[in-house]
Amino acid sequence: MPLRSVAVEIAVQDVAGVRVALAEGADRVELCVALGLGGLTPSAGLVAKAVEEATEAGRSGFVHVLVRPRGGGFVYDADELETTLADIRFARQAGAGGVVVGALDSAGRLDREAIARFVEAAAGLELTFHRAFDTVADPETAADVLVELGVTRVLTSGGAPRSIDGVDALRALAQRVGDRLQVMAGGGVRVQDIPAFTRAGVDAVHLSARQTVSGAPSGPGGGDARYDITDPVTVREAVAAAQ
Repeated sequence: MPLRSVAVEIAVQDVAGVRVALAEGADRVELCVALGLGGLTPSAGLVAKAVEEATEAGRSGFVHVLVRPRGGGFVYDADELETTLADIRFARQAGAGGVVVGALDSAGRLDREAIARFVEAAAGLELTFHRAFDTVADPETAADVLVELGVTRVLTSGGAPRSIDGVDALRALAQRVGDRLQVMAGGGVRVQDIPAFTRAGVDAVHLSARQTVSGAPSGPGGGDARYDITDPVTVREAVAAAQ
C-alpha cells in the first residue's frame, strides 16, 4: 500500500525563506525569528511582507505566525499574555493563515484560560499549539484539552529531544486523536526521517531547513556575524519525501 502524503511546514525567519518555501512546494511556513532560542514573534513588518509575498504567489493562508513573546519557558504573566493576544490579532489583520502559540500554568499543565483567549483572538484562523506540549506530564489528557478548546493542530516531537526518537509516541497520539486534532512531527526532523513519520500516521512534518552562512563583521555591538538562511535543496527534498 502506498504511503499517504503529509504536509510540509518550513520554519522561516525572513521573506527570502518564504520565497524558498513557496518555490519548492512547501504547504505552509511558520514565520518566526530567533530560531536559536526556539523561535520568537516576528516583527510586524516581516509579517506583512511575508503575507504579501504569499498572496502574490496565490497562496493565501500560507503564512502561519509564531507568537511567543520571549524565550525561557512557557509560563507567562499578564503583560506577556496581553502582548501575545495583541500579536495574534495583528497576524489575523495582516492576513496570516494561522498562528502558532502555547502557554502553560505554574504546575506545568496546559493553561486552559490562556489558550481559550488565544483561540478567541485568532477568530477563525488555524491555531497550532507548539512544542510547549512536549513538557506536559500527561500528553493524552493535554491533547483532549486542545481538542476541547478548538485548537487545529499540535506540534510535537513525541516528548523526545529528536522527533524520530519519539515516533512511537507520535503514532499513539495520532491514533488517539484521529481527525479531531492534526498531529505535526517537529524537532530535529531530517529528510530521511519523513517516511517513518508518514507510516506513523501524522498529518504533517515541521523542519527549519536552515543553513548557517557568514555575513559581514558586525563588531562588538552587533553579535555573531553568522546568520541563517533557508536551504532550497532541503525544502525540495523534504517535499519529495513527504509525497
